[in-house]
Amino acid sequence: MTDQPDLRGLRSQEDDVVVSLTEYRQSREPVPITFHRRELDAILRIYGRMVGEGEWKDYAIDHLKDRAVFSIFKRSGEMPLYRIEKNPKLAAKQGQYSVISTHGMILKRGHELPQVLRVFDKVLKLID
Repeated sequence: MTDQPDLRGLRSQEDDVVVSLTEYRQSREPVPITFHRRELDAILRIYGRMVGEGEWKDYAIDHLKDRAVFSIFKRSGEMPLYRIEKNPKLAAKQGQYSVISTHGMILKRGHELPQVLRVFDKVLKLID
C-alpha cells in the first residue's frame, strides 16, 4: 500500500489522446498582424499634426489576420478619409506599407513607413 490516492479510475479516455504537433499548430488561430511601437509613433506624429490643423478628428486601429489598418476619419460616423495599411505578404514585392484613399485608390506604397507617410507632407507655397 502507498499513501498516494488511486487516480486510475478518475482519468477519462480523452486524456490518452495523442495529437500531432503539426495538426495542433494548424488548428490554432493565427496571430493578428499589428503595428510596432515605432510604426505607431510615426503614424501618431502625423495624426497629431493634422488634428492640430483641424483636418482630422478620429482614428481606429484594426489588427486583422493578414494586415493591420490605421483608419483616419474627419468625423467618426463617416467612411475613413485615409487608411494606412501594413500587409507583410507584400513586403518582398511592392512594400508592406500603403496609404489608401476613401475611394480605394493607393496613394503611396513602399517598404519604409516614413517614406510612405510623406504623402501627408504639405508643399509650402511662396506668398507674395
